[in-house]
Formats: sequence, C-alpha cells, structure tokens
Amino acid sequence: MNSNYRIFLLLIFSVVSFIGLCSSQAFAYPNSYFNMQESVFDDLKPFPKWTGVMERFSSQQDISDDECGSIRYHPCVIKEWKDLLDKLKGESLAEQLNSVNNWANKYPYIVDQLNWGMNDYWETAYEFMEISGDCEDYAITKYYTLRAIGVPADRMRIMIVQDLNLGGIIHAILGVYDDENNIMILDNQIKTVIPAMKIYHYRPIYGVNEDNWWTYRPNM
Repeated sequence: MNSNYRIFLLLIFSVVSFIGLCSSQAFAYPNSYFNMQESVFDDLKPFPKWTGVMERFSSQQDISDDECGSIRYHPCVIKEWKDLLDKLKGESLAEQLNSVNNWANKYPYIVDQLNWGMNDYWETAYEFMEISGDCEDYAITKYYTLRAIGVPADRMRIMIVQDLNLGGIIHAILGVYDDENNIMILDNQIKTVIPAMKIYHYRPIYGVNEDNWWTYRPNM
C-alpha cells in the first residue's frame, strides 16, 4: 500500500479503536468482532482505488466479446464467466454465493508487486480474470460477479479487516447480507462461505460498495 493509503487506514482504525477503548470499560467484547455497529457515509472520494475500479470496469464492459484475447484485460475466459452468470441467475442466494466463491478462489494468489510493480493496486474483474490478483481483487471480482446476477449493491460490502492471526495485517473480504440480514463472508483464505459471526480472527475496519462506505465499532 502507498503511504497516503496507509495513513488513511491508520486514521480510520484509530477512530474505531478509540471508540472501542471508551466502551470496553462498561461492555465485554463478543467473541466475534463482526458483532458491531456501523456508521455510514456517502462520499467515496477517500477511496480513489475503488472509484478507479468502478470507472475502468464500466469502460471494459463496453468492449465486445468478439475482441477477447486481442485487447489487454479482456481475456476470452470472460465468455466462460458469462456462462456462469447465466447459470446462476435465478438460483438461491446461498447457491450463488457458494458458486461465485468457489469459482473465484480457483485463481492463483499473485501479489501486486508482480502484476503491477506497486504495493497496492485494486483490479477490476476483467483484469483479475486475465492475471489473477491478491485479496481485494478476489473480493472485487466476487462483488461484480454477484452484481451481474442481480444481487443488489446495498446487500454487499467489500470489507477491509485486520487479520489477527497474522499480526493484524490488512486483508480484504466480501460481505453479503442474506435474507435473514446475516453477513455471509466470501474470502480467498476460507474455502467455504461462512457467517461473519463465526469468524473470530478478523477485525473490520471499513466497508465500501458503489454507493456508500462504513466504519465499524464494537456493538454495545
């Protein structure tokens, strides 16, 4: 990640940590950090990597599939992806989540330094299908795949978390609210889709979709 992005994450985490410290005297923390309260915002300007993804994805969608393989980041595997989309439309949300998670997780994990020569680059689904990517690229690709089969944006968030099993390293996952308003997590590090409340080693920092972003704090 670049220095400005690290500073931005640090500011968010500091605010969330301060709220948590203030409340910890009166309230015991739950086992899962996903037992949380949210604050929502609608200005996406603090997330240029994400808004850049949205802009590039919109442009890449306009490229004809007949040009696949001849234009960078428009691989012919897109045709297989669209077959998957057609297959999953009309299926239950649980089936859609499981199928999309399994499909994306078959791609190999490749760090941004190898793909892009930088520490933190957010890929579109098209870029990911050509060269694979790292954690946020899996989450973004799953997000856009689910959007393409009709899952509303307001039910999904790309979530940036701390992985406490790895010393608090920053990680990205996709959270999707099911019909019972439970957050289901799609993660390249976990083979199966799992309820967020059954995850104990991730501490949410913020979430974002195409309309809003959220900060998280312990549920009081």
